[in-house]
Amino acid sequence: MEAIDWLWILHPALAVVVLYPLIGMVARLGLQTRQRRGGVGELPTGTGRDHTALGRWLAAGVVAASLLALVVVIFSHQPLAELAGGGPRAGLLLLVLLGTLAALLALWRVQTPALRLGFSLLTWLGILSLGSQPEVFRLSDNPLSAEFWQSHYWAGMAVVGLMLFSLGAQREILSQRRWRRLHVSASVLAAVLFVGLGISGSRDLLQLPLHWQRQALQACDWARHSCAPAPAASARP
Repeated sequence: MEAIDWLWILHPALAVVVLYPLIGMVARLGLQTRQRRGGVGELPTGTGRDHTALGRWLAAGVVAASLLALVVVIFSHQPLAELAGGGPRAGLLLLVLLGTLAALLALWRVQTPALRLGFSLLTWLGILSLGSQPEVFRLSDNPLSAEFWQSHYWAGMAVVGLMLFSLGAQREILSQRRWRRLHVSASVLAAVLFVGLGISGSRDLLQLPLHWQRQALQACDWARHSCAPAPAASARP
């Protein structure tokens, strides 16, 4: 494997090593928090606080992992000198990336509802803007097609939106029952999507060739599932 191949597996490695264990902890603490609110069993008083704190880190981690994947895909798709749009486009994409990170950091710190809503939307729009670039592979952009609902990309965008919702509405979730119910529904949907992401991500990894293999695979006929036969090795004297 070359350095570029290691870059391509940073996103799934981060998901497996950090995000999915964190998802399990957040889900377990969320269930315990609901049990404690309902008076079921004797649970530690810090359960809800721990659930909130880890949930914040999970949301930030999902956003960071998504940004990492998009940056690697866009800027390693071809040599930087051959990037479509040249330096101006690269600079614009860099500004979008920095703006998205700044919006996420601001969301982490602001208190008022309007600012939290605004920075949540800015963060999600920044990720969608990077994801809309032609270098980013998507099975389909048509919601009426089956490929759209099997797309790792679109499931990931939906999860990012749900995580940003939970992060931005955290104060309302803690203080109002109807917001907590909405948060539970969003969390269940996110859990289903995370399962789907694990499956579709594994599928996509099978289709990801090593850097030195790509040129040869471009000659394959993907519709017929066939490739040109390899040249016969020359006989040794």
